[in-house]
Formats: sequence, C-alpha cells, structure tokens
Amino acid sequence: NNMRNIITFILFIASNLITAQIYVCKEGNTKFTSEAPLELIKAQSNKTSGVVDCATKNVAFSIDVSSFDGFNSELQKEHFLENYLETEKYPNATFKGKIIENVDFTKKGVINVRAKGILLIHGVSKEKIVKVQLTIKDKEIFTEAEFEVPLDEHNIRVPKEKKKKIASVITVEVKATLKPKA
Repeated sequence: NNMRNIITFILFIASNLITAQIYVCKEGNTKFTSEAPLELIKAQSNKTSGVVDCATKNVAFSIDVSSFDGFNSELQKEHFLENYLETEKYPNATFKGKIIENVDFTKKGVINVRAKGILLIHGVSKEKIVKVQLTIKDKEIFTEAEFEVPLDEHNIRVPKEKKKKIASVITVEVKATLKPKA
C-alpha cells in the first residue's frame, strides 16, 4: 500500500512536469509575401499548429498549405496552390528542429534564439536555421519568426512568363501563441 502511494506520487509529479514543459498551439498565423517586379502577392493562414518541448528544446510546426487566403484573386490562389505548391500531392509544410541556445523557460521576458531543423515544403526537405523571438509569459510562449524560402530549393518551378509576377524567394512570417498542453 505504501509502495503504491509512492508510485502514485512519482507518477503525479512526472505528469505535472511533462505537461508543464510542452506548449502547443493550433491557430498560429503564417503569412507569406512574394514581391516580384510586376506583382505583390500576400497570403496568410491561421491554421498553423505547433509544439515546443521546453525540456528537450524540440520544436515542430505544421501548416495546411491550402488554408492560405488573402490572394489578389481566387484565380491567383488556385494557380498558386495547384500549379506551384501542388497541395493535392503536398498538403502540408512543416518545420521540425531544435532550439540551439540554452533557454530558461521559467524566466519571463523576450529572448532571441535560433532553431535548426528541417523545413519541408512541396515534398522537399531542406536544413534551415530560423531566427525566432520568444516572449515567455506566465502561462504562454509567444513565438515570432521570419525567414526566406528560395523556391528553387523546394523544386517549385515558375514558368519563364511568370517570373516577373512571382518572386524567386518568398518571405515567410510565423506568429504563434503556445499554451501548456492540457
């Protein structure tokens, strides 16, 4: 009986430690901008999900690419999703990696870190280091990141006649508020 109490206590402590160290979000915001000589394309989505494990410093973010909206027209959205990102074949874009710097997640404040990992877009994985600003609050972590995605690195082909309308390097911004996993 005493042993059972000790095991229950240990499991209780362990489960509290585990849940307190994993932060998640389901409605992060991802925006991208293509600034080409003839056309500015901006789109965004509030369907970015993410997880940060404070104990291991592992991070993972995923977005349903077809959830992007705000294009200049429906036709532009259709072309972008079907012809360039081929969302039927490659529905998600993901980043999985690890924060390089040591972070004290118990200390409130703003800290700049780098996450090194694999960015998967259009079925092509590329190693990438992303600069991230973390704002650590009582029961949440706000993350902000901005990085560039060269289309050719992810085999996203733009026909010659569209090169003045679609930038060869797209700027991506991600903002997410992560809360302790319930």
